[in-house]
Amino acid sequence: MKHAPITVCIVEDDQRVRESLSELVSRTSGFECLSHYPNAELALKDIPNRSPNVVLMDINLPGMSGIDCVAKLKVAQPQVLVVMLTVYENTEQIFKALAAGASGYMLKSASPNKILDAVKEVHRGGSPMSTHIARKVVQSFQQPSPPNKITEGLSPREQAVLDLLAKGFLYKEIADKLQISFETVHTFIRRIYEKLHVRSRTEAVAKYLRAFPSDHRHDLD
Repeated sequence: MKHAPITVCIVEDDQRVRESLSELVSRTSGFECLSHYPNAELALKDIPNRSPNVVLMDINLPGMSGIDCVAKLKVAQPQVLVVMLTVYENTEQIFKALAAGASGYMLKSASPNKILDAVKEVHRGGSPMSTHIARKVVQSFQQPSPPNKITEGLSPREQAVLDLLAKGFLYKEIADKLQISFETVHTFIRRIYEKLHVRSRTEAVAKYLRAFPSDHRHDLD
């Protein structure tokens, strides 16, 4: 049975980048580019009528910023998933974007396959991000949790998967690194969410990093 393609809208002011992303999505099996926009204002007017699965959103846009656009778009269409695109890994901006409702971010310099993998991961319920962003989330927590209580219920394999999540690896990369199937990674992550009582990668990684600073976490590199 053939699955419906992942539908994508693109908001990017650089015409070359915008057309390149549109072509990438359109010519890749399993994806469909519904539309693309040079600014947030046009995107907000049209995207709710198209109901895409995922929106690729530039952070630095002329006029309204990509962050403000995400916040308004999530009000109009709560189910839409947004991946931010950025030239620089500015943790302050990306944290604000996540707080506004974005599900993850990608650097524009990432390879085409990485961008497509991120879109697929977000569509499957993931949240591609870097360790720096996870650490920013940690700082927003006021009360630390007892370290021994956070991961004591996880198996060694689940802890290994969580550690790689905290380091910013995509699901496909975790599967390759641990030499397990993509489906097995999803199974481990679902169990991790259940055991940590969280609903997203951001929450899971935040709990983990709060309990295990970088000098104490497993080094699987």
